[in-house]
Amino acid sequence: MAKDKNAFYGTGRRKTSIARVKLIPGKGKITVNGKDVSEYFPHETLVMDLTQPLDLTNTREIYDVVVDVKGGGFSGQTGAIRLGITRALLEADSNTDPESENSFRKILKPEGFITRDARKKERKKPGLKKARRAPQFSKR
Repeated sequence: MAKDKNAFYGTGRRKTSIARVKLIPGKGKITVNGKDVSEYFPHETLVMDLTQPLDLTNTREIYDVVVDVKGGGFSGQTGAIRLGITRALLEADSNTDPESENSFRKILKPEGFITRDARKKERKKPGLKKARRAPQFSKR
């Protein structure tokens, strides 16, 4: 993504997914990896989940969202995009006082959108079948 003067950027991560988000003033079109968002994600709930920050701040019709996302599955990608959109919105709202009642930070923080979900798959340990699953015990 080339840097643009009137665009705002945010990077989101979730599980093994990384999303680079670009907010451009526009009509509310969301593009993920060159496809329309409802074409890219198979479930409408995923689309609703990633647009939550835009809906809460009433900026859905103000910005076009262009996303480049890699890695993981649909759920992880949705979480990464949501965090990227949140970070880009915070950058767009950087001139507003964070203590003011209508700042994006004041709206998004209580909903938990600013915090990165750090849960990842635990690594497999030697002698075990998975991270913690031991082989079945056999007496004989």
